Amino acid sequence: MAFQCQRDCYMQEFVTSVVACSPGEMKQEINGKKETVKGFNVRLQDTILFPEGGGQPDDHGLIGDVPVLRVTRQGAEAVHFVSSALEVGQEVQLKLDWERRFDHMQQHSGQHLVTAIAESMFGYKTTSWELGRQRSTIELDTPSMKPAQMEALEAAVNEKIRAHVPVAVQVLSLDDPALEKVRSRGLPDDAAGPIRIIDIEGIDVNMCCGTHVSNLSHLQVIKLLGTEKGKKNKTNLLFLVGNRVLKYAEKSYSTERSLVSLLKTGPDDHVDTVDKIQKTVKGLQKSNLGLLRDMAVLIAQNFKCNPERGNFFTLHKSGKEGDNEFMSIIANEIGTEETLVFLTVGEEKGPGLFLLAGPSGKVSELGPRVLEMLQGKGAGKNGRFQGKVNSMARRGEVETLIQEHCKNEQ
Repeated sequence: MAFQCQRDCYMQEFVTSVVACSPGEMKQEINGKKETVKGFNVRLQDTILFPEGGGQPDDHGLIGDVPVLRVTRQGAEAVHFVSSALEVGQEVQLKLDWERRFDHMQQHSGQHLVTAIAESMFGYKTTSWELGRQRSTIELDTPSMKPAQMEALEAAVNEKIRAHVPVAVQVLSLDDPALEKVRSRGLPDDAAGPIRIIDIEGIDVNMCCGTHVSNLSHLQVIKLLGTEKGKKNKTNLLFLVGNRVLKYAEKSYSTERSLVSLLKTGPDDHVDTVDKIQKTVKGLQKSNLGLLRDMAVLIAQNFKCNPERGNFFTLHKSGKEGDNEFMSIIANEIGTEETLVFLTVGEEKGPGLFLLAGPSGKVSELGPRVLEMLQGKGAGKNGRFQGKVNSMARRGEVETLIQEHCKNEQ
C-alpha cells in the first residue's frame, strides 16, 4: 500500500486520524553534537509526510500544531516522531513543509533523469546516490568522466526538461513480469505489498518509493557542478536541480559583487588579481620571516651583552610577531647550558606556543608543571620542553615559578 504522499506528491494538507502513539526517542544533532531527544512515535491512518527512503530524506511538517521532527518507515507503516503526545483516534490535520518537499522532488526526479541519460549516452551505470543539504551526488560506475562528456550530458538533460516530458507513477504487484524490465538496484529486505514504478516517458522506468514531479518541466534546470574521485574506480557526479540552481546563482552573484568591491576589478579579472595578491603575500611572508630571524638574533645578543643578565631569560610575543622558529633561534643564540629560557607566543590570555630550554635536569622538572599551569600539551628531551597551550592567563605565575627555582639553585 502506498502512502498518500506517494499517490499525490503535490498534496500539501491532509486530514487523517491517529492510530497509535507511544513513547520514543531519536538522536538529533544539536550544536554539532548528537543528543538523544525523548518524544512520541505516532502512527496515522495515512500520511502526506514522506518517510525517509530510497536515498531521499524525510519530510517535515505539522500534525495539528505539533511539529513532526522525523518520519521513518517501519515495514508498510510510517512512524512520525513528535515532542508531544497525541490522542489515539482523534482526527488531525497534516500540513506539509512544501518548500522542503518540492526541493526533494526536484533533486530526486533530477537524479533519475541524469542517471538514465548518463547510462544511455555513455553506458555509465549509477551505483548509488545521495540527496545532500546543499548539493546532491550520483556515484557512476566509471573511473573518470571527461569534461566534454559532462557538458554533453548537461545539455541532454536540460533538453528533456524543455521538452515537457511527463512523469507517471505505476503500481505493480511483486509477481508482475513487467518488473523484469524495470531498472532497479534491488528491493529492501522488509519490502511489502505492490511495487511503485516511476516512468519518465520514453526515457526511464525505475522502481522507486520517493516523491517525484509530474513533468520534467517542473525541474526547471539541472546544473552539473563537476566530478570527484569516488571509491573503487568510481566517479561522483555533483549536481543541482531547480530552485537550488537559482539559489546557487544568487549566492555566486552576491560573492561576485563583494569581490568587485574588495578587489576593485571586474569579475573577469578576479582570478588574475587574486593570483597577484597571493604572490605579493608570499613575498611579504618571506620578508617578514627574515625580519623575525634578525630580530630573534638581536634579542639574544642584547641579553648576552647585559652584564647583569643572570641565569634566566623570558619573553612573550603576540602570535603575529613570533613562531616556533623565532623561539628556537633565541634559545640557540643565548645558549642554554647554564641559562633557563622561557619563551611564549600567542594571545595574552588565550592560546599559543611555548618553549622552555635550559639544563636538562631543570627542564625535565619544570616542563610538566609549566604544561599544567598553562593548560597545554607538549613533550621534551635534551634540555627542551615545548608545545601548545590553551591559555596564557597564568604566564606570570610560570615566570615566578621558574625565577624562584633559579634562585634556589644558586
